[in-house]
Amino acid sequence: MESNKKNELKAVDFFCGAGGMTYGMSLAGIKVLAGIDIDPKCKETYTINNPETKYIQKDIYELTEEELAEVTNIRKNDDSLIFIACSPCQFWTKISTEKEKSKETKDLLVQFQRFVEWFKPGYLVVENVPGLKKHKKEKVLEGFITFLREESYELDDGFIKANNYGVPQTRERYLLMASRVSDRITLPAEEPDENLILRNFIGTHNGFPAIDAGHRDNSDFMHTAANLSEKNKRRIRITPKDGGDRSNWKDNPELQIDAYKGKDHIFRNVYGRMYWDKPASTITTKFHSLSNGRFGHPEEDRAISLREGATLQTFPKDYKFIGSSIDSISRQIGNAVPPELARRIGKEIVENYMKEKFQD
Repeated sequence: MESNKKNELKAVDFFCGAGGMTYGMSLAGIKVLAGIDIDPKCKETYTINNPETKYIQKDIYELTEEELAEVTNIRKNDDSLIFIACSPCQFWTKISTEKEKSKETKDLLVQFQRFVEWFKPGYLVVENVPGLKKHKKEKVLEGFITFLREESYELDDGFIKANNYGVPQTRERYLLMASRVSDRITLPAEEPDENLILRNFIGTHNGFPAIDAGHRDNSDFMHTAANLSEKNKRRIRITPKDGGDRSNWKDNPELQIDAYKGKDHIFRNVYGRMYWDKPASTITTKFHSLSNGRFGHPEEDRAISLREGATLQTFPKDYKFIGSSIDSISRQIGNAVPPELARRIGKEIVENYMKEKFQD
């Protein structure tokens, strides 16, 4: 681009959490004006890593359009404005959750729509679990897409695998990108990469010293691993390295888990070790726990550490996470949009905007 062809894109990151989407968008050259989230536990993490962006700690049900305009100075019908919604996904996820409690997350997209209708930004991004689109009874997404088309937005949406977007995980997501100013908006192109495997991200050769379960790292690097009960220590010690699973101790009456007796074909990843030469399992909010998925280190007798989980989410090693407990920080990391995925989404929007503005 010529020097006078300036990217003026700016964004508001709804449901921003610990800042994965904001950080990635910033890497793409987009100025994120504000992140909005109800969770006070994310505020310090978000602001220390994204110091030029305002953190609006507010329930979206209570936040008004006028208040957002006052805090951010955004205006209506701004072609260079991006609204991003990566709302909490408990209601839509296939992972077991407290459904009554999760129902309060069901209509967050409807609240987001209220701000879209008021401001009519140039671009929109919605990222969530596949269940948002696959849910057979609820029609929240269907209603939102109908609304976008009525408002003259062009859109592209679909299911994506994060492993095709620079993220070393088998993470599947639903992604929607829409534009009021371009009829050429598309999802970023897939870029499969065989190097997006575990051994290229963690391990002693990547700066992660060998540690034991229960190790505490009080530095900002936070190479901290959850403790294990004596029984779980026995379990992982006899689980084969590099991809082993609980089938190796299913016939041990002391170690077998009652819920899996005679049902060893279900939830095979639980208590399993990751593979060195495959992408990691999806990093969830409980990735630090051996009993919540294939989160065992491929070689060491423990679950992966907080920093290893963050690295597999593509956060840089100097990204600081502030929290009162391992659970709190693990939740921030697991809930985040991987910054590299966010960067590629942002890059696609930047390229689209520049083409529209300067009519390639």
